[in-house]
Amino acid sequence: MDVRRADERYQGGDPAAGIETRHAFSFGPHYDPDNLRFGALIACNEERLAPGAGFDEHPHSHTEIVTWVVEGELTHRDTAGHETVVRAGDVQRLSAAAGVRHVERNDAAVPLTFVQMWLAPLDPGGDPAYEIVRGIADSTPYAVPEAGAMLHVRRLAAGERTAVPDGAYLYVHVVRGSVRLDAEQLDAGDAARVTDADVLDAVAVTRAEVLLWEMAGR
Repeated sequence: MDVRRADERYQGGDPAAGIETRHAFSFGPHYDPDNLRFGALIACNEERLAPGAGFDEHPHSHTEIVTWVVEGELTHRDTAGHETVVRAGDVQRLSAAAGVRHVERNDAAVPLTFVQMWLAPLDPGGDPAYEIVRGIADSTPYAVPEAGAMLHVRRLAAGERTAVPDGAYLYVHVVRGSVRLDAEQLDAGDAARVTDADVLDAVAVTRAEVLLWEMAGR
């Protein structure tokens, strides 16, 4: 198990423009050849946008982009014709495939916080696709077969225990609260990268929300 703490993330974004970003993996100018990916996961960005702030139209290709809103509302528009407001509890996925451009903004009057995760597809190319699941239920897995991955959402009460999926690669990201994974306590913003996960449990130290990626070997 490789634990990465919140304060070890690369600091990015543009604070003067109301954008604060914390990168878990090598990203843009924060190039780290020893931290390029884990399993299919190539980015896990914590984003904070002030009211009116956002990312202007920009391109993506050969990437599965999954977004989880923590608080606030994210306005998404893309060149494939989708325009959506994503709220807390929704799972949004944009399959960039051979290429797509999109805009991400906070058009609301309150701050926006979201976690955006990028996964490398098994087979690059194809046509862009978009999907949103409104208010995904706790413990309902969300499959990203294009990347050989499955997202599990866990919302836990203090003291509650949950089984962690077995898998070749398991990525655990704590959105809020604190959990104990094996002998390690993970707090908000912390993450654990587990190889060959087998019979692991997570126990909530406080009320907590956790995202777990179960990924096949490649």
